[in-house]
Amino acid sequence: MNAPDTGSIRHATDSLPFENSFAALPGDFYTRLRPTPVPAPHLVGASTAAARMINLDPSEFHSRGFVEAFAGNRVLPGSIPLAAVYSGHQFGVWAGQLGDGRAILLGDVPAGNPTEDNPTGRLELQLKGSGLTPYSRMGDGRAVLRSSIREFLCSEAMAALGIPTSRALCVVGTDMPVMRETPETGAIATRMAPTFVRFGSFEHWSYKDRKTELKILADYVIDNFYPALREAPNPYKALLQEVTRRTAELIAQWQTVGFMHGVMNTDNMSILGLTIDYGPFGFMDAFDAGHICNHSDHQGRYAYHMQPRIGQWNCFALGQALLPLIGEVDDAHAALEVYKPVYEQKLEALLHAKLGLKSVQPDDGALTDAMFSLLQENHVDFTLFFRRLGDLKIDDPASDEPVRDLIIDRPAFDAWAESYRRRLKQENSVDAERRAAMNAVNPKFVLRNHLAQTAIEKAQNKDFSEVDNLLRILEKPFDEQPENEAYADLPPHWASQLEVSCSS
Repeated sequence: MNAPDTGSIRHATDSLPFENSFAALPGDFYTRLRPTPVPAPHLVGASTAAARMINLDPSEFHSRGFVEAFAGNRVLPGSIPLAAVYSGHQFGVWAGQLGDGRAILLGDVPAGNPTEDNPTGRLELQLKGSGLTPYSRMGDGRAVLRSSIREFLCSEAMAALGIPTSRALCVVGTDMPVMRETPETGAIATRMAPTFVRFGSFEHWSYKDRKTELKILADYVIDNFYPALREAPNPYKALLQEVTRRTAELIAQWQTVGFMHGVMNTDNMSILGLTIDYGPFGFMDAFDAGHICNHSDHQGRYAYHMQPRIGQWNCFALGQALLPLIGEVDDAHAALEVYKPVYEQKLEALLHAKLGLKSVQPDDGALTDAMFSLLQENHVDFTLFFRRLGDLKIDDPASDEPVRDLIIDRPAFDAWAESYRRRLKQENSVDAERRAAMNAVNPKFVLRNHLAQTAIEKAQNKDFSEVDNLLRILEKPFDEQPENEAYADLPPHWASQLEVSCSS
């Protein structure tokens, strides 16, 4: 997402220039309502980088007005709070009407010059955990501290990794208990994106056979976020194709940092190809292609190795929803056909960068396949493997030791490393240049579950220092940060016992 003009005015919380383009849609698309206040709100964490995107002065973090506003205790001038309706497929099953059950959209504010990724130059601000809405179903409309901290930190961490994502401005805590399996501390997270329209937003109207509303929504999305598509012979086919392309590229990026979303339901898929709705996500520690990060995913639908095909499945669900506007089934299929080649091309390019390869050779697929087999059979730490691989030198086998120490089957690694060295020599790779290039794409720091858990446990005792510390580290994931070496170590044994689920 774009940054603001350097000369932009720094806003106080009360002077954020709110509008709400979504509120201009017909009333059937949402319900207007105010957030439900909470007692004794307090700041848990806030992102200076996110604040700067909307020209908000970070000194506001310390003001009572900021905390009250983003706790949902008062409505800011110009804001038109609302909860949007949508539907979706959950775990592959049509779930019918869903909607913002605990999220309330405050409106949108300026966020710098328009860009290709954000043609409006604006960002919506949404409170998550702000109380009951007409779409809460059996829920309580609230969020808990643990999940709010995880979403806050991961949103900003993913942005620093260069992966398209919603952003997180802040987390506000409350002493009000929220009941899950046991009573937990409540919290409200403020997240930002050009739009929170999702695949399920289109499915909602399509499954209701309401083509007028479906067209209104599609035109809104095209005119505001994909204006170049308006000139296409069939703008709705072009919309499907562009969303499919972005989704394929996004999931390739997930795969190459070992990120698992956990709940890739169609109602959690952004129409802009952003990572949204962070729930039971996880970054891969010991590599296992079949790893399931969501304890609630009993069938493994959203396991790591399933993410690419589920992304494609979701695009087909979107295509089905848009079919009344596209017209011909063949046109929809043609739009969807971009998924596989785009995904494969993006994945190949990213893997070449991770391995420090500047050219493409016929046998590169065999090299990467052998590498993933090595990672799988030895359950090698995903992040550390690629980071340490950058230290390998073409003519110095002793340089292998840091990465070799991660692998139980040393002879298997030695055989692969020999193939890798031959490949590097084919393009006359220079050690220092390659290391710098690899370190620029292979993060040293990611939001491992145990790091988040430590921050959460401290925050539950009103110590928010580790939330701030983790945010600062994750904002520079590619830097060496020698003073923070412990945050890049192998996870402790207890980390393997951590479980995350849809209960948040």
